[in-house]
Amino acid sequence: MPRRRRERREPTHNWQEIQQQSLWPEQEQYERLRPMLLFGQTSAERAKETGTSERTLRYQADQFEREGMISLFPSEHAPTPVEPGRNLPPEMRQLIVDLKAEHPGFTPHEIATICFLRFERRPSDHTVKRVLADGPTPTVTKRRYLPYAQIADPYQRRRAIVDLHAEGWSNTTIAAYLQTPRHRVYEVLKRWALFGHKGLEDIPQWHARKAGTREIDEVGKLVQESPELGAYRVRAALEQIDIHLSQATCGRLLALNRNLYGLASPPKETTPRERKAMPFKARFRQEIWSVDVRYIEEHSLGFPEPIYLISILENYSRAILASKISRTQNQWDYLEVLFAALSTAGAPHAIVSDGGGIFYCNQAMDVYSALGITKERIEPRQAWQNYIESHFNIFRRMSDAKLERATSWEEVLSIHRAWMHDYNMQRHWAHEARDDGCHSPVEVLGGQTGTLYPPAVLDRILFATRYTRHLDRHGYLRFQNWKLYGERGLAQAPVTVWVHNGSLKIEHQAVTLAQYGVELQEDRKQVQQVSSPRLVETPFRSPQLTLFDLGPGEWVLYWRAPDYAPARRKRRVEGLVQPLLFDFPREEKAVGANKICPASSPRSYLHVIPSPSDDN
Repeated sequence: MPRRRRERREPTHNWQEIQQQSLWPEQEQYERLRPMLLFGQTSAERAKETGTSERTLRYQADQFEREGMISLFPSEHAPTPVEPGRNLPPEMRQLIVDLKAEHPGFTPHEIATICFLRFERRPSDHTVKRVLADGPTPTVTKRRYLPYAQIADPYQRRRAIVDLHAEGWSNTTIAAYLQTPRHRVYEVLKRWALFGHKGLEDIPQWHARKAGTREIDEVGKLVQESPELGAYRVRAALEQIDIHLSQATCGRLLALNRNLYGLASPPKETTPRERKAMPFKARFRQEIWSVDVRYIEEHSLGFPEPIYLISILENYSRAILASKISRTQNQWDYLEVLFAALSTAGAPHAIVSDGGGIFYCNQAMDVYSALGITKERIEPRQAWQNYIESHFNIFRRMSDAKLERATSWEEVLSIHRAWMHDYNMQRHWAHEARDDGCHSPVEVLGGQTGTLYPPAVLDRILFATRYTRHLDRHGYLRFQNWKLYGERGLAQAPVTVWVHNGSLKIEHQAVTLAQYGVELQEDRKQVQQVSSPRLVETPFRSPQLTLFDLGPGEWVLYWRAPDYAPARRKRRVEGLVQPLLFDFPREEKAVGANKICPASSPRSYLHVIPSPSDDN
């Protein structure tokens, strides 16, 4: 039979024509790869011409270079692929399944970490999963270590934690495997790092060995200043001066000092209280604030009335945002504390308080509404729902004994400032369980703020009658048409003037200097009459000694100043223009002793600059 002659075709590089003329899939695949293999065409360019995935072309080209023409044919001609995970050493595969059998709570990432520490090779998490699914049979049939509480030897049970940690087990997995709290794992590892094998021994009162003469003296000072301090607060105070003792050691040193100085221990609650869920627990920072007023009746300031502590607390971090100790507890005092908190920390989502009138006055409610703050109220006779109550209890233990001994208002303010700093900087019991190392309110708050508003906006919202003035050299200020005395020791200093509800108060750095009764005119802005001056004892003293000691009733504290001169208005006559006295060219210079400055405009003045040779 005669052989059929093939039709001659012209060579082409058009992929559409090549694809139509290809007889077998292997031929089509080869033509797809040929420009890349022979002429160095990139996979991206060939992918655009053929409409094939660039990644597929690159993979097929690499496979062709390794295996040759056999890579174009079906998989039965290709070499047998390696089973997933079979490239791992048998010892590593066996370790993976043994770890999972010993502790089912292991994650693939933790197992991979242990393999890296053992074999210096880290398998991927997916490889670990495949080995766990299709790996060898586990050889582990029982636990290597009993639970922590069931190990009789104290050294061995602590050594078990150290051994597992050395193998690469995480602290959380060690605690779950040995059925012990996680803080015990941290404690044992810390003892191992500090003391080595001796730290694992069951030494009675091992923490007390770090307490020396200095530690005992510092605890003695704290106990004498504040006898009601507990072991936890003593530990927090010692950490501020870089003395680190355990709470149990602080408790023993407290008992030692109380016996030495004959001090009674604070009463303890014998009846256990039921733990209830807090209804106003914050989920994030600056979500909820708590506010309240505490009465401090035991003091030595010479008057029978109590003094008051007004504080605002951030519920998430337990940080004190603003606080004031005052002789009054009116609406002014609360708004001042609220203004200080809003200025530095921004606006929260909600504020919690009891049913006190100062928290629900009209001006306070207007502030909440203007700033978008929700006002929450605790249930009647349920003070535990307000976080501020625990804060007041801490203040009682830390500062009440100091306030009882204070004999001047300056000492009271100093004690309050020191307490606010120490409270925010010391560790707080509510943050003991945190794993990020933040245990104090300031560390937990981390400088985060709520919605911040400019001071001008807050002034307009909170206090429509808040003013700033400067005292003169005699300690007086001028407010409208009145001269009012503030403090001679603050000459030239800025002060804040509050006018509200028939009273005018002068303050400097949140310290009240003086207070006056005022009568306002019908416009509620201009002061018509001033009366009832009352000066407040302040820590500010003038360095200049007085010639005579005069009482408040023996010298003038206020008087009405002369009215300001009315502003003179220039009369302008239409059509009248004042001509220039002299008209000099700009480049003309003065002759003789005087020099005349050229006028830059028709309304400029003539300046005469005297010659340096003139005596006058």
